[in-house]
Amino acid sequence: MSGWIALFGIGAAVFAALWLLGVPRALWSFVGAALMLGAAGYAWQARPDLAGAPVEAAKKAQPDEPVLRELRGALFGRFSYLDSYFFASDALVRSGDADKAARLMIGAVRSSPRDAGLWTWAGMMLAEADGQTISPAAGVAFRRAIVLAPEHPGPRFFYGVALVRAQQFAAARPYWEHALRLTPKDASYREDMVTRLALLDRFLALQAAEAAPAAGN
Repeated sequence: MSGWIALFGIGAAVFAALWLLGVPRALWSFVGAALMLGAAGYAWQARPDLAGAPVEAAKKAQPDEPVLRELRGALFGRFSYLDSYFFASDALVRSGDADKAARLMIGAVRSSPRDAGLWTWAGMMLAEADGQTISPAAGVAFRRAIVLAPEHPGPRFFYGVALVRAQQFAAARPYWEHALRLTPKDASYREDMVTRLALLDRFLALQAAEAAPAAGN
């Protein structure tokens, strides 16, 4: 019972903060959707009938990534139903629970199987849950996103991000290059893509230069 009391208390505090900060009421529904999603997950997986007890945190919290979040919003849009899934998965990863974030996104693509944005972020969360490696499941999610939106730069760009995190730098390059070709000239995120691709090219060139003497011996 104490779990439900805490949950309702958090919800009331969040909406009170929104009111105090003057956030437009039009945006409250997105926050409400995220809270409802969290409540549904709590009801499904938790034991609300048990008394609360302190436990030692066993999962390592991850740092926030505002730049990547901004890019995601610029590529897939903001203030849509996607935000409730995106924000909830962000929170789970920050708290160190990438497995739950991956399960959340798997549920999201099941509910909206033709949404390339959800498939893309499912790939990101599956890769995160597998220690920032490209597991077969993550690869399937990214490729499905590309099939659903072949002319959209988002799926290829984030596939490249996941590959870079997995240290598959050469494999990431064609995805970033293709994403840049698909990006409109006046897109707000184009300069970021150009910079990332240039840095990746520089890194690959350094790798090749270091490998050349070893190959000659």
